[in-house]
Amino acid sequence: WLIITRLSMSIAWSYSSIKTFEQCPKKYYHLKVLKDVKDSGNEATIYGQEVHKACEDYVKDGVEIPEKFAYVRKVVERIAQQEGEKHTEMKMGLKRVGDGYEPCKFLGKDVWWRGIADVVIINGSTAYSIDYKTSKNARYADTKQLDLVAGGLFVHFPQLDTIKSALIFVVSGDVIKKNHYREHMDKYLNTFEDSLDRLDNAEQNAVWNAVTGPLCRFCPVVSCEHNTR
Repeated sequence: WLIITRLSMSIAWSYSSIKTFEQCPKKYYHLKVLKDVKDSGNEATIYGQEVHKACEDYVKDGVEIPEKFAYVRKVVERIAQQEGEKHTEMKMGLKRVGDGYEPCKFLGKDVWWRGIADVVIINGSTAYSIDYKTSKNARYADTKQLDLVAGGLFVHFPQLDTIKSALIFVVSGDVIKKNHYREHMDKYLNTFEDSLDRLDNAEQNAVWNAVTGPLCRFCPVVSCEHNTR
């Protein structure tokens, strides 16, 4: 039943999109289904994008880190010195095939899940998967994102047995580590199975109820009756 439910979904999902759905189905509907609203972000998200780009350019091409992001230099220098085949901003797509998964194009018509890894270093049967975070501390760290990326990497790189994953908070210096193993691949990719079932039900029944909370005033769906802008 779970497989049938997943395959009935016509919308590819990602960590960020399923988190949006968990936060508020109505917000998800306008951003991902109806697409009549765009989330242009805020100062924090724009700053985060700039930091990610600076880190990517250094690891990928050796471009010097701008002075305003000098605090990330030691982190990215250590990453760049790691031995192995390096991938930055690596886009992955997975499609469902029977009871399993196969790699597919990130924007492929049959894509089921999409994920982007900030840095991946492949060294034999072991990989390092790193995600940069620009929030001030690791208080609300969520390793489920690491689980999904690890699952995707195991599908895309059949030679991998172990993935050493980390959320690196470049501002505070906090590091959240988690090891992933091939034998648990299905578990990683089923991390959000309950939320995916709810998403599938919302899509099939065309019911996208709003969830109210303190974040409503920041929501880009200004037409919602709960938006307090």
